[in-house]
Amino acid sequence: MTLIDTERQTWVGVCALDSMVIGRGVAALVDGEAVALFRTGAGTVLAIANLDPCSGASVLSRGLIGQTQVDGEVVTYVASPLRKERFDLVTGACLDGDRRIATWPTRIDGDGTVLVGAEASPPSNGPETTP
Repeated sequence: MTLIDTERQTWVGVCALDSMVIGRGVAALVDGEAVALFRTGAGTVLAIANLDPCSGASVLSRGLIGQTQVDGEVVTYVASPLRKERFDLVTGACLDGDRRIATWPTRIDGDGTVLVGAEASPPSNGPETTP
């Protein structure tokens, strides 16, 4: 797992928090990357890659948000609108396979602007292995 130093992170303003609908996604370009942002009912904004690795389409911002339990923990996910694979909005892990998509740190500025860190966590297309 890669940890991102949020103190050294470059932040990009994306939109006003008030313009985001709870439980719906929005797509944005952050440092040249297509990012899907989701406003949760808890008042947070989570950011993942917009590219669905299963279909190759840039559609995850149009996916359906839901929650499920994994190992006794509640996980908030987005289901791809094409093939319905579910991706954890916090970790980027696919709940229906061994893929992982990139995630971005987010924060909300004092004036209500949603900021996304320009540095993403690395995606993975399978379990991590060591040589």
